[in-house]
Amino acid sequence: ACDRRIPDQVAELRQGKWNKATYSKGRGLYGRTLGIVGLGQIGREVAVRAQAFGMRVVAWSRSLTHEEADRLGIAYAQTPLDVAREADAVTINVAANAETRNLVNAEFLAGMKAGAYLLNTSRGSVVDEAALQQAVRDKGIRAGLDVFQHEPAGGTGEFSNSVVQSPGVYGTHHVGASTEQAQVAIAHEVIRIVQSFQATGEVPNVVNRLAKSSATHVLTIRHRNRPGVLAHVFGVLAGASINVEEVENIIYHGAQATLARIHLDGQPEEAALKRIREGNSDIISAELSELDGRGARDGK
Repeated sequence: ACDRRIPDQVAELRQGKWNKATYSKGRGLYGRTLGIVGLGQIGREVAVRAQAFGMRVVAWSRSLTHEEADRLGIAYAQTPLDVAREADAVTINVAANAETRNLVNAEFLAGMKAGAYLLNTSRGSVVDEAALQQAVRDKGIRAGLDVFQHEPAGGTGEFSNSVVQSPGVYGTHHVGASTEQAQVAIAHEVIRIVQSFQATGEVPNVVNRLAKSSATHVLTIRHRNRPGVLAHVFGVLAGASINVEEVENIIYHGAQATLARIHLDGQPEEAALKRIREGNSDIISAELSELDGRGARDGK
């Protein structure tokens, strides 16, 4: 829409105007560089589609590494400003929080190429709208906005925002994810998540769960289901300066026998394992193993 100015074309056709001379000068997308700020699930899907159009992709994200960028076939940017400087079009795909408020500010927009395109389908608070209007006037930036600051909360309402009056700004009504297909897909996904939790106790797609922890060892404790067992284990580990990364405690039928899997960021010494095994009579066994499966030590 930004490249071919489709909203302007529709408006002039409805006014009875034919202006092929002006609108036949679109730049095209093939070979252009798309910059992605925020390479989460949405950003990654955008990258796939951009590459299908023959676009080069450069991206920044808090967790993005050079290795992951290479794996995805995209270029790595050190900062959001680096993305702005390199891209012909920039899409914003970040969450709304204190860190991202006015992320697209005067400095970011000054870094963008003259005539570049800015797309924001994340949240309105991410863009400094006054700075954007200035960049549209001074640099010929074109913007496609699906979200705005102070937009109505409901499905209908009055909306007055000067940014949408700027020539070169094309807006929609915060409907980026609102299709019949999307609503059906969401419903199916809710059912899948609930069924998965019922069957396994695991919740798929937990928000912001660490993909890979720093844990190096797993301590497996078989114990009677009595108060104080895990408190004893954690106390010994704390005394040994070993941090607990994750805990899974499974209670078996009858609620008498329990198995705890404790992910640790280090390897406890034999003395600490001995204190764990012998310091509580409800502990049946303790087994320490490396996460890659090497060198298991059995403390039965």
